[in-house]
Amino acid sequence: MSEETTMDPQATDAQLGSGAMFDAIAGRYDRVNRIVSLGLDQGWRRRTVAALGVPQGGRVLDLATGTADLAIAIAEAHPTADVVGSDPSRNMLAIGRTKVTARELDPRVVLEEADAVSLPYPDETFDGVSMAFGIRNVPDRPRALREALRVLRPGGRLAILELSEPRRGALAHLARFHVHTVVPTVGAWLSGAREYRYLEKSIAAFPPAEEFVQTIAEAGFEDANAEGLTFGVVHLYTARRPAERR
Repeated sequence: MSEETTMDPQATDAQLGSGAMFDAIAGRYDRVNRIVSLGLDQGWRRRTVAALGVPQGGRVLDLATGTADLAIAIAEAHPTADVVGSDPSRNMLAIGRTKVTARELDPRVVLEEADAVSLPYPDETFDGVSMAFGIRNVPDRPRALREALRVLRPGGRLAILELSEPRRGALAHLARFHVHTVVPTVGAWLSGAREYRYLEKSIAAFPPAEEFVQTIAEAGFEDANAEGLTFGVVHLYTARRPAERR
């Protein structure tokens, strides 16, 4: 893996959400995720894998794959499937490749540098498209969703896992405290204060679940749905490409 870099203290929020930010924190990313999610993130990924409904011998694209946790989970759950993981962060991908090799998943899991808004894959290439904790960092979400639709085969499924700020329910206040206080504080201790303050802000700025479901539908998907997990601190968004392209 290339040497980690330090983010410019004057970096904008857009730069903080970029591949360069994740290059800077790649070496600490998995450890911080386990801690700030209280170890629940792996279970959330398993729910995402189940929602994809990957067919026998299917092919899946995992966007914003990072260190490849979701790509690996998909490949292990579906031994006949091939998975392509794409991400703009070279350092995250380098760590992911090490994990893929350690699990003896080469060549069924291939990791490539790519941007979700401009995918280098032909139309109708994949049976499923997934993304975990990445869509909030994409500046043009509708374009990314249209790209996902384009590379899906007719009837293929989309599954997006994303952090959210609980707005209702008895434990919403506690969950908001976790997002606004625990996440940036623990992230600062273990990684970088500016990066994890950005995480808090990006979660708060992400649209409500019902609004993002509408965005998914407007991109051309059908059966768009959102399921809140763990008192609404994350949502699992699912949808399907129509059998006939709109």
